[in-house]
Amino acid sequence: MDLLIVSGLSGAGKSVAMNALEDIGFFCIDNVPAELLPSITAFSKAGDNQLKRVALSMDVRGCHTSEQIEQALHQLDEQGIEYEILFIDAPDDVLMRRYSETRRRHPISIAEGISTREALAKERQILQPFRERADYTINTELLSTAQNKERICDLFAPDGGAKAAMRLTVMSFGFKFGIPEDANLVLDVRCLPNPFYIPELKHKTGLDEEVVDFVMGHPEAKELLRRYESFLEYALPLYVREGKSQLTIAVGCTGGKHRSITFARKIAEYCKQLGYQTGIQHRDAVR
Repeated sequence: MDLLIVSGLSGAGKSVAMNALEDIGFFCIDNVPAELLPSITAFSKAGDNQLKRVALSMDVRGCHTSEQIEQALHQLDEQGIEYEILFIDAPDDVLMRRYSETRRRHPISIAEGISTREALAKERQILQPFRERADYTINTELLSTAQNKERICDLFAPDGGAKAAMRLTVMSFGFKFGIPEDANLVLDVRCLPNPFYIPELKHKTGLDEEVVDFVMGHPEAKELLRRYESFLEYALPLYVREGKSQLTIAVGCTGGKHRSITFARKIAEYCKQLGYQTGIQHRDAVR
């Protein structure tokens, strides 16, 4: 089991980090009390509950003293459990501004009735064991939410860095049945010669190589595919940079059986070659 403990200052971006980790395959548990840490890790490793990648978020909501944290980490060390610590930080002035902008209160301010600045000072003191033992420290002062997510993915995604956090679906469809509601990008291939009018191909689909050979046998189809691929090569990294977690590319022809399926297969293959986690669906193939 790969165990990652995520901690840091309130308002620094732990929630963004946990969401990004979940997107790349971590089993995430939020707000773990210090005294329960050894029990949760033991449960995660036991029998049918065995998990491969686990991220535990720990902060001042469940860790009330630095001694509690030290004791919990010491117990993990005694049990021989390997783990890494990610600490999310930002300067106090930045955190103060974020609290002011969101009009939220610091959890210690709520519990003890002290100012935000005093709460931050106390929080730093409590979380110091995590800070000192951190394997990774991210200062989010100059990072947008999307950049914070990208940094997390670059550190912990097993393959493809930030690309692995975006689930890409390529879907073929027929325009006469309507554009898919979840489509982010719509590519139209109705401009290409239609196999529907070839008697021996009419009842086949783009899953049959005879149809693929017919569609791609036209120079305009090869050029259109090249231009769509060039567009996607440029555009997809922009979606990754903005923190997009899922993207659907819909490829449409008239009935959704021939040209769209052919192009959807080609585009999905190309996206995989670029390093994206890509799935494919043929919405109207059996209509």
